[in-house]
Amino acid sequence: MRRTHVVALLLALAIGLLAAGCLDGEETTATADTVVGTLPEAPASGGSDIPALALEGDAAAGKALFTTNCGGCHTLADAGTSGAVGPNLDDSKPSAELVATNVTNGKGSMPPFGESLDTQQIADITAYVTQSTGG
Repeated sequence: MRRTHVVALLLALAIGLLAAGCLDGEETTATADTVVGTLPEAPASGGSDIPALALEGDAAAGKALFTTNCGGCHTLADAGTSGAVGPNLDDSKPSAELVATNVTNGKGSMPPFGESLDTQQIADITAYVTQSTGG
């Protein structure tokens, strides 16, 4: 008798789960009803939020700026730097948009230079890195 009650209870539970959609084979995830704080906005396409991309950089001026500001962390053969904290730029060959964005805003352990370097200096570094790496 007791065994019959247990089987009936398990059967009722299984039917209830099926009716609720819990065992229908679809994967579901919980979603928050509210967000605390603000979500980061995706940058506009084309780098329009990075003013340095609108300027023509001077690679020669960028080399001096790179050596002073970036070479301690990045390897770049043309600059004679061998920093190992950030990516090896000879290997990664970053695009102009990536260089300008990361120099302006920082990324990961790289600090933002958008407040310590002016827009033209960032454009110069961008021109130098992309020219010397073929990025």
